[in-house]
Amino acid sequence: MQPQPAIFEEHEIRRVYDEATETWWFSVVDIVQVLTQQPDYQTARKYWNKLKERLGKEGSQLVTNCHQLKMVAEDGKQRLTDVATAETLLRLVQSVPSPKAEPIKLWLAKVGYERMQEMADPALSLERARETWQKHGRSEKWIQQRMTGQETRNKLTDYWKEHDIKEGEEYAILTNIIHQEWAEVDVKEHKAMKGLKSQNLRDHMSEAELIFTALAELSTRQIAESVDATGMNENEAAAKTGGGIAKKARLELEGKTGRKVVTAENYLPPAKKKLSKKTS
Repeated sequence: MQPQPAIFEEHEIRRVYDEATETWWFSVVDIVQVLTQQPDYQTARKYWNKLKERLGKEGSQLVTNCHQLKMVAEDGKQRLTDVATAETLLRLVQSVPSPKAEPIKLWLAKVGYERMQEMADPALSLERARETWQKHGRSEKWIQQRMTGQETRNKLTDYWKEHDIKEGEEYAILTNIIHQEWAEVDVKEHKAMKGLKSQNLRDHMSEAELIFTALAELSTRQIAESVDATGMNENEAAAKTGGGIAKKARLELEGKTGRKVVTAENYLPPAKKKLSKKTS
């Protein structure tokens, strides 16, 4: 199972791809959160639990067709999560009254076709990501840095995969160590600082934050390679050292410029102002 989150209108939808069956499995709660337009994940989870109970009593096959897989939760830990295929979710959408129903059905319908294209030509996935960032107003300079950072990240996870690091929870632990070392805040704290919920942190980083993240991950991989780090203990040590190198560079830059690298700035759309009721 290969985790690969997708973005729908600034919402991160957790999903994993089963290479054996060539099937995407999506987090049901993430889809429900979009449909119900709930900013709070726990509220969306409660909504799904009640809906699942009602559908079960009605004898709906939708509940039967849902499975559970471990996915990275907001706290960075792997937790069992209800998942379903795009086909099942297309039917589930009908059970949730929502103005987002049609847009998300179209989005889900595209997934299978796009995956087949990307398997034949991996460059297509990067091009689609570029188009999405352009639509959200990112500059070409930012997009280039984001893509360069992703390439650096992929090389690091490739190293981990080949050196006894388990995908999922152990990747999350090492990633958090690197981030804590260079930024002096962990991933969860950094997301909270930026006001993010289910969104991808890297998609809301500044150019400087992306550069220092990439430096920390590049340093971690090269240090790990230099000692052939294998397993969690040795790779944790490499992560701390690699993150520390980026921290020193960050502190030096901040000292010269007087500007903080890690900030609360994000690319979230402006909050809609509530109209006050007029009194007669």
